[in-house]
This record gives sequence, structure tokens and C-alpha cells, in this order.
Amino acid sequence: MIVANLDRVSVVYTSEPVFRDLAWEIEERTVVGLVGPNGCGKSTLLRLVAGEIKSETGYNVRRPGLTVGYLAQEPQLASGRSVWEESLAADSALAEVERDLIQTEAQLEDPIVLKDERRLSRTLELQARLLEKYVAMGGPGYEGRVRSALYGLGFTAADLALPVDVLSGGQKKLVGLARLMVTQPDLLLLDEPDNHLDLDGKATLEQFIRAYPGTVILVSHDRYLLDLVVDEIAELEDGRLTRYPGSYSEYAFEKQVRLARQQQVYQAQQKEISRLEHAAKRLLTWGRVYDNPKFTRRGFNIMNRLEKMDKVERPILERRRMALELPGWRGSSKVLEIMNLCKAFPAETAEAEDVILLAGVDLALRHGERVGVLGPNGSGKSLLFRLILGAAERQEGAAERPTDGQITVGPSVQIGYYAQQHENLDYDETLVDTVRQAAVISEEGAVAFLRRFLFTYEQSRSRVGNLSGGERSRLQLALLMLSGANFLLLDEPTNNLDIASAEVLESALVDFEGTVLVISHDRYFLDQLVERIVALDDGALTEYQGGYVDYQAATGGRPVKARRSSLAIPRS
Repeated sequence: MIVANLDRVSVVYTSEPVFRDLAWEIEERTVVGLVGPNGCGKSTLLRLVAGEIKSETGYNVRRPGLTVGYLAQEPQLASGRSVWEESLAADSALAEVERDLIQTEAQLEDPIVLKDERRLSRTLELQARLLEKYVAMGGPGYEGRVRSALYGLGFTAADLALPVDVLSGGQKKLVGLARLMVTQPDLLLLDEPDNHLDLDGKATLEQFIRAYPGTVILVSHDRYLLDLVVDEIAELEDGRLTRYPGSYSEYAFEKQVRLARQQQVYQAQQKEISRLEHAAKRLLTWGRVYDNPKFTRRGFNIMNRLEKMDKVERPILERRRMALELPGWRGSSKVLEIMNLCKAFPAETAEAEDVILLAGVDLALRHGERVGVLGPNGSGKSLLFRLILGAAERQEGAAERPTDGQITVGPSVQIGYYAQQHENLDYDETLVDTVRQAAVISEEGAVAFLRRFLFTYEQSRSRVGNLSGGERSRLQLALLMLSGANFLLLDEPTNNLDIASAEVLESALVDFEGTVLVISHDRYFLDQLVERIVALDDGALTEYQGGYVDYQAATGGRPVKARRSSLAIPRS
């Protein structure tokens, strides 16, 4: 059964169409992975399905009574509310019935109502109807379901009182997901729900999607997630939607097969068109030379056939991708040595204990290694990177210093750092000036260099603050390329990157003549790149040989959990 049908819909931004005359039949109880390059209109399409924007053409038809839930890339939570209050407000219809019940109960305590027999009778009847409706909507067990959803997503009892304003992006996603788990709409629209989630969060998301009783449309760049949960892939590219049955891996293979077939058909048709054009040209020439209307008529007939022919479009076999190259260089054999590293933060009150995030961390890296760092959000992964950077600066006033232990960086090691939140970018600078500060390069050269990373001339002149998350990621990678570093510290580098850009990054890192230490929850990326994984477990590192699949096998499929006192500690 079809739950929603988009028929020849179009969305245009500033005279430029995002997509035009797009058609899509969304089927009941299917999980669809919506994929495509950054900027192709995936979020716009979800908003159209959700009813947040309207199509300029065609129809957007839903099944009568269909309920729709939408989790945006950046969930908008009500400022000033706690986690519990925001989650409890998920079912607005139930909340309205509850408010009516409270008002009715207040009326029953009013002496004027109690003295008026007819009015009292009407109020009691209304209360009975509201109670019946409240029970039918699941009101008596509602708070329990909300609490269960939050606990299932990793929130603790103490976390429920936290203001939503202090939550990280990943934690806000979890609150938004909890609201949807409680209401369970018929059609669920999830826009990059896995972004900024740790492995625990991703595992919970996978279980939720697989068990979901309705229809799910999922925008994600996580190829591992797409392989695990989807029934079909819908690819949005060049304003067209193409559907492929099966998982992401099946889609990737089938797309190449379709492109190869289209190329064969295109070449065959072009050969036939060329033959017919030559034949028509000869007949028209003979008609003029010999003054023979028969030849002329046959020539025009062939030209008419060519005009009416359904032309096969030339397939784009290789789309333009960012030109990332990370040459690196040899440097020291011993790149990094960490011994008994500890980092604690003072308690907020005299009665409370200090917060210890790192306790006895040991790690050694040699030239050429690719090592992945895993651990839940808040376990201290990004903090570890900042401590390494502080040691490399060899300055007493470095931003982060260990509480105890030693960090030694090799003497001929130059570090390149990719920051998860892009905090090493100056949002007020233009892209051209940012590049020119990183390397000795002319203004024209900087513009040309930025074009290699898919930035337009207009973007190169604009502020870094105007860029999207994916564009800032590409800019950081461009700066890494200019840095000439031979030791890369990468903190969630595939967050915000589309799949094509993530593949370019993987290839560049495989060819990199240097050492890589990468924090990532992108399991597909880890399997493609790393040969060793270190997981933060209760403040210390535990090593596992191999990629993510090997790590998963060694841990029995359960991510290693690090100690966490509260979701509010923003030190991951």
C-alpha cells in the first residue's frame, strides 16, 4: 500500500530548481535510505514529504489519517525545558486531553458547579469522555514509555533534569529520537539521525529502525547503517530520484551495472544516429543535385525520425570529486608515545569528587600506522587529542596539560589536526584568506586551489561562517593538504561529508606517507582504513588488532563502555 505519493513535484530556490517534476511513491512498512551528494536536495525533499514546504507543481498526496514524524538534522528543542519536559511534550494531542482533564477536575471542585445539578451532570459526562479518550491514547502508561525510551537511549535519571540548552548535537538528536519512539508516527522521516552519535547510540538507532512498525525514510552517509537497516535505496541526483531495491552495497553494485548498460545503449544509439544523419545528408544532397523530390522527401523523413527518437542520455561515469592528496613524509620511526597519562577536572563543589576522564592511558604509534580511537561520547577522546597537541607545542601555557603521565611526540613529526567542531577555522575570514594564511600562494592560486575542493568562485570570496557543515569539512581537509603534516590527528573527519567525499578521504589516507590516529564512529570508514583500534574503557585504552569488524567480534558485538558521570560533560 502507498502511504504517500509525490507526483511531478518541484522546489525552486532563488530561481534555481532543487528538483523539478519529481515522482516518488512511498510504500507502507519499508525502510528507505535516501542518498545523494551534499546539496542535492535530500533535506528539502524530506521537508516536502513532512509538509513543511509546498511544491510549486504537481501533487503531494498522503493516505488519509497518516501521521508523520520528522527528525531534522539540527533538532529544534524548546529552550528552557529539561530533557524530561521536552520528551514528555512529544504527544501534543495527549497533552491537550490531559489539560482538559485538569480543567474539568478543577470545575468539579467549584462550589457553583457542585450546586447546579445539570451543570454537574454535564461536567461529569465530559470527564468520563475525556478519561475514556485519555486511556485509549495510552495516557496511563505514557510517562513510563517516555522514561523507558530515554533510558534505552542512554540517559540516566540524573540526566532527565538537564536543560536541553546544554546538550550536545548528538544528545539533542537522542531527545528528538526519544520523542518519536514514544509517538511512533506512521511515516518516520530521519535526516542524518546517526550524525554525532557514538557506537552505543548507533546500535540503539539500528535496533529502533529495524523494529519500527511503520515506514521509515532515512537520510544518512553511514554506509554501514544503510547496509544494516534499509529495504531500498532512493538516490537523488541531478534533480532525479532513482530507486534501487536492497541495501547500500547492492545499490552501489547495481548503479555501476546500470551505468555500464546505459553507456552501451548510448554508444549504440549514437552510432545509429550518426549513420542516419549521414544517410539523410546524402539523400538531401542527391535531391538538390539531381532535382529529385523522392530523395529529398526520404531525407526529411529520416530527419523527422531523428527528432522524434527518445534519446538516451550520456551517463556520467565519473562525477567531479574533491582533489584531496595527502603526500606526507617519512619522519621519525617512533611517532607518539603516551605513558600512564591521567587527566582530571576539579569538582564543582567541595563535597563532590574530581571528574577523572583519563586514568593510566598508554599508547605507542610508529610510522605508517593507521589507528582508530573508539569510545562513547564524553569518554575523553577529543580531550586526548588536545593533550597530544599541547605536548607537541612544547609550551608551558598550552591549552590542555595532563594531570599526570607523559606524552612524547617524535622529533621530526609534524602534526595536522582535523577538529570535529571546526573550531580551528576562523568563521570571520574568507575562504581565500584562510588558504593564503596556511600557505604562500597568490589570490588567484587560492581560488584555483579551492575549486579543487568543489568551492565556487563566489564561495571562495565569502566568509567561512556562511559554509555548511560539509563545506567546512572539505575546507579543513584542504588545509590539511597544505599543512604538509606527516602525523594526522583526525576527530570525526567523515561527519558531514557525503559518501563520495568520504571515499576520497579514505583513498587519500590509504596512500598517505605518514601516520594516522583517527576518532571515528563511522564503522565502514574504520574497516576501510585502520589496522588497529584502541577503545577508551573506564579512562584507559584497550587495544584490538584489525578494523571495526574485528573489534566487534572481539567484544561480542557490544561496544566497550567508558565511565560517564553525566551526559552534560562536554569533553568528548
